[in-house]
Amino acid sequence: MGRSRRTIPEELLLLALDPATGTTAQPQSLDLGLAGAQLVELALAGRIAPDGDRIAVVMPRPTGDPTLDSALELLRRRGSPVRAVHWIGGPRLGLRQIYLAHLERCGMVHAVAGQMCGVLPTTRYQATDTEISREIRARLDSAIRTGVPPDPRTAALAALAHAVGLGKHLYPGNEGRSSRSRLRDLIRHDPMGGLVAHAVMDVQNGVAAQPRRDRAPAPPARATANSVPLQPRRTGAMARAAAH
Repeated sequence: MGRSRRTIPEELLLLALDPATGTTAQPQSLDLGLAGAQLVELALAGRIAPDGDRIAVVMPRPTGDPTLDSALELLRRRGSPVRAVHWIGGPRLGLRQIYLAHLERCGMVHAVAGQMCGVLPTTRYQATDTEISREIRARLDSAIRTGVPPDPRTAALAALAHAVGLGKHLYPGNEGRSSRSRLRDLIRHDPMGGLVAHAVMDVQNGVAAQPRRDRAPAPPARATANSVPLQPRRTGAMARAAAH
């Protein structure tokens, strides 16, 4: 995979980066979103494919991107398809810092050292080329404004941006409400992006314990004309009394 095309994790992180403060919006959920963005990018590269609500490796050949290949190798070692929600919620947090360092090595951002309250060291990140961030944002704006189905990469990016809560960062206030709603609706234009985005939201909502199809409680059994009502089991004194 060449460097002529930015990956979805890179674009998601650049979207979340606030140019005024040098910090990222939604830092807790962004790690989950980046894990999901890796899955989408690997799927677009033909390395993995959805299998129901699970992810299966279909081509273990490396992509040439070290961060993606690390995720691909972990998936390969599983040996069997893994549920997207379990993968995204797994112990691989810290992706935000990994990708910030990755963007710095690629020359897309540069780190600015500082201090909090004059004591605690902090690091802010500024985009080295703001045109890149504007181009990414313009793609989302165009998809929202025109209503034309976006390409799979833009649709997946929109789905992940919604899933991690970037809507209020990108389109704030009451005036941005309709744009946030349309951003959410773009989730339907890419099946893999939709699967991953729903998994990200499920992890955040704490409903990752069961497969999606099993979460609704089973309806109570209805009696039929031929059904026999269940009787309580009689034991001990109750059984002897019934015998007499």
